[in-house]
Amino acid sequence: MRLVRAILPVVRTASTTAASSPNRVLRVGDAVRERRHFTGADVAAYAAVSGDRNPVHLDDGIAREVGGFQRGRVVHGMLVASVFPSVIAAHFPGAVYASQTLRFAAPVYVGDEVVAQVRALHIRMMAGNGSTSRYLVKFETKCFTGKDEGSLAIDGEAMAVLPTLDWSSETAIEKQCKDGLAGAW
Repeated sequence: MRLVRAILPVVRTASTTAASSPNRVLRVGDAVRERRHFTGADVAAYAAVSGDRNPVHLDDGIAREVGGFQRGRVVHGMLVASVFPSVIAAHFPGAVYASQTLRFAAPVYVGDEVVAQVRALHIRMMAGNGSTSRYLVKFETKCFTGKDEGSLAIDGEAMAVLPTLDWSSETAIEKQCKDGLAGAW
């Protein structure tokens, strides 16, 4: 299975300018976005791993006739939502995803490209062991479809424990691309 991903720059929502300094610190209002394209192979692999073989995900005819999805097969909602912890971990290696609420607003169809966005809503320092501190961060999570990203597919909130508030200067994916390992993704 080959996932197609594109990491978009961090956006400071207050100023709507992209931040690219290597020593940035996460602040309330900061957001990061990632594009992801979901293929039929992605859906089939997820169905095999999760055991969710609902035919609206695997059969165009059933998706249209029984499920009422005019464009055919839909991507599993949880597969789409899996982009959120991926985005957080890409920028904060070692992050621990603690919880997620989700509202599925519209279907994501096989072949669609989505844009996932996570935005810091609240940051709290947690007591650490010795000299290390960790941070509990509440994120707003949204996923959009459409060329102009005008259609909300998923929204919710996530809690994650971050080992640092320093944004990773280079995401794991960017590093692998530089090292010639992009095929692993």
